[in-house]
Amino acid sequence: MRITLRLILSLIVVVVTVAVISAWFNVRQEKLKRYGEVRDQAALLAESFKESARPNLETGNTARLQKLADKFQDQKHLEGVAVYSGDGELLAASSEIAPEIRGRGKQIGELLASGEDAEFLFGERRVLVHPLKLTFGEAGNAWIAIFSNVSYVELELFQIWKRTLIRLLAQMILISLVTLLIIRWNLVDPITQMAEWMKNLRIGEENGHVPPIKGDIFAPIAREATTLATNLQAARRAAENEARLRQKGESLWTPERLKEHIKTKMGGRPLFVVSNREPYMHIKEGKDIRAIVPAGGLVTALDPIMKASGGTWVAHGSGEADFEVTDADNRIKVPPEEPAYNLRRVALSKEEEDGYYYGFSNEGIWPLCHIAHIRPIFRKEDWKYYYEVNEKFSKAVLEEIADVKEPCVLIQDYHFTLLPGMIKAARPDARVAVFWHIPWPNPETFGICPWGKELVMGLLGADLIGFQTQFYCNNFLDTVDRTIESRIDWEHFSVQKEGHTTMVKPFPISVDFQQPDRDAKTLPEKPEAASVLKELGIKAEKIAVSVDRIDYTKGMLERVKAVERFLEKYPAYKGKFTLIQLGAPSRTHIPQYHRFLAELHAEVDRINWRFKAKDWKAIVFLEKHHAHQEITKFYKIADACLVTSLHDGMNLVAKEFVAASDDHRGVLILSRFAGASRELKDALIVNPYDIEQMADAIYYSLVMPKAEVEERMTRMRQDLHENNIYKWAANLTEELMKLRLDDFKLNGV
Repeated sequence: MRITLRLILSLIVVVVTVAVISAWFNVRQEKLKRYGEVRDQAALLAESFKESARPNLETGNTARLQKLADKFQDQKHLEGVAVYSGDGELLAASSEIAPEIRGRGKQIGELLASGEDAEFLFGERRVLVHPLKLTFGEAGNAWIAIFSNVSYVELELFQIWKRTLIRLLAQMILISLVTLLIIRWNLVDPITQMAEWMKNLRIGEENGHVPPIKGDIFAPIAREATTLATNLQAARRAAENEARLRQKGESLWTPERLKEHIKTKMGGRPLFVVSNREPYMHIKEGKDIRAIVPAGGLVTALDPIMKASGGTWVAHGSGEADFEVTDADNRIKVPPEEPAYNLRRVALSKEEEDGYYYGFSNEGIWPLCHIAHIRPIFRKEDWKYYYEVNEKFSKAVLEEIADVKEPCVLIQDYHFTLLPGMIKAARPDARVAVFWHIPWPNPETFGICPWGKELVMGLLGADLIGFQTQFYCNNFLDTVDRTIESRIDWEHFSVQKEGHTTMVKPFPISVDFQQPDRDAKTLPEKPEAASVLKELGIKAEKIAVSVDRIDYTKGMLERVKAVERFLEKYPAYKGKFTLIQLGAPSRTHIPQYHRFLAELHAEVDRINWRFKAKDWKAIVFLEKHHAHQEITKFYKIADACLVTSLHDGMNLVAKEFVAASDDHRGVLILSRFAGASRELKDALIVNPYDIEQMADAIYYSLVMPKAEVEERMTRMRQDLHENNIYKWAANLTEELMKLRLDDFKLNGV
């Protein structure tokens, strides 16, 4: 209350000060204006009187002068007119002129001598005297004096002050009332609501949604409170989980456990991750800069690890505003809402990006490793840029690890096959691991690459190479055996080359099992199929969802053809079943992707036209980058999820869908050529090239008994719950640290 009183008094003081100063200026301007009008009128009368008085002065006819003065007496606010001789003697004056004016002859004479306007106070009246010199005859002169009553001016100025003070009083009362109401509605009530919400949160009766406060004054505090609440709830759940698992004798990997594990295993040293794609990208929206999360499984998998472990992520800065927000060393703390680790951005020229990324990486290595019947293209100039960019990243990584003893570096994917060797050559003490997210082909296929030997030698600079499956490990060792001279230990899956040992092991990557639950809580309301479909402008009874980066390896064309065949074989589902395809645009600079996207659009349009119906579509194609919260919304309303990759290292969409199914509903239809099919055995496993089989799988997913759906999903969720992304990271880092120690022992260190 004391604060409110001080606020009101402060506002009143400010308002009074501003009003008084404003009124003073207003009165001053008004006074100058009115006095100016009086002087102008007096000057005009004097000039007019002068021309009429001159003949009478020349003839000495004072009677005529008297009549003339009386004639001018009727002017508004005029006290009178008088004519004086050159030496100040009164010659004639208006009959009604005040006696006290007549009695001021000496003062008026002095005024006439000065020739300036003057103001006199006669009783309660203020009179302004305006003199004008008049010459007549050969040497005669006289003075005309115009007496104007200016008392009315002071009265009007007093009225202005009076009105100002009345308005001021009304304003003070109104401001006090409005201030009290505003404070009540926008400060007191929200603070009370926030306090109540925090109390309920503390005692466990509230969730992590945005606090229910009115107005936007507390919006920043509400956002921070939401983050704090989410963290508090996550910590509470983790503690409860840990206690529950401790009682059961089980052990679940959580961010907190991973953090402690990495701290223990790495001796408090930071983790350094290298990838082409950055976890957070900054883009421009009008005059503002906004951070977004790029699409892709790599970011989904590694961001939770970096949040838990800290350290530095080195990546290509590809956002249009990326380098506007970094410091002088191209670093920035991320995530924006709750910084947990450093992001070091590497700038690439357009030529470097075209050659290294679009050229060698995605027109060469990508189709080489994915058996998707797209011929790989290898150009000498692309290889040159690929080598130079790997060198550029090597310099950036070496700068980051310069002051760290025996640093741990985790390199991601096929963009940096040369990087392990480059880092190891400069820092032999560095522990270097590579995780290969995509498939590794057989030796015959890999032999197509003209620089295959250089790629293999670069990878063998690592202490540990991880693949998604044992099958890919076998392919890699076969490739090494065919490509270079080395010693391969098939029993322990290691390669010895030039005194250095590289271990090769499978580490099936996973997801943060709790992330969909956190994403769902940030949604404004619980996802409902009807409301989502209404937003899309359609109606349907059964929904299947697919989430992909738009790529020819994801089996998207085969998938939409399977939907067409399903509707042919089971026409009862026309108007009832819809596939919602979420597609994130990717690698649009590459001709194959242009052609693929055009063909995909054409197929979707053809199928929708074929089965055209009011308020319904067979396929809804949403081509844009979707935030995780949006994707989770679609997962939760889906009766089935189609993951039909033609060839995939793992495919985390399958695992994300399972993690999102907290009500144990929904059927996963999964390609046998995706790495996830080795783990998620309760999915409906299909051959994506077999359109008939996929059509039947869609039908079976929709008619499967509810009990079977729940049993399958429960088993998959249990497996995913235990083998989450934190366990993957723990296994990888533990294996890396262990291998390094074994290597020291082998070399007698």
